[in-house]
Amino acid sequence: MSTILIIILVLLLVGALPTWGHSRSWGYGPSGLLGLLLIILIVLALMGRL
Repeated sequence: MSTILIIILVLLLVGALPTWGHSRSWGYGPSGLLGLLLIILIVLALMGRL
């Protein structure tokens, strides 16, 4: 289950990067937030709490 969550967050992170046309006006906010969630999920998975 945790692997699926990490894969989904990585895909969302790539989709939210401001280099794509649809997300150029969003800035770095969405990708920063998704990156933070990805780091938290990876740390929790490595600690065995997820």
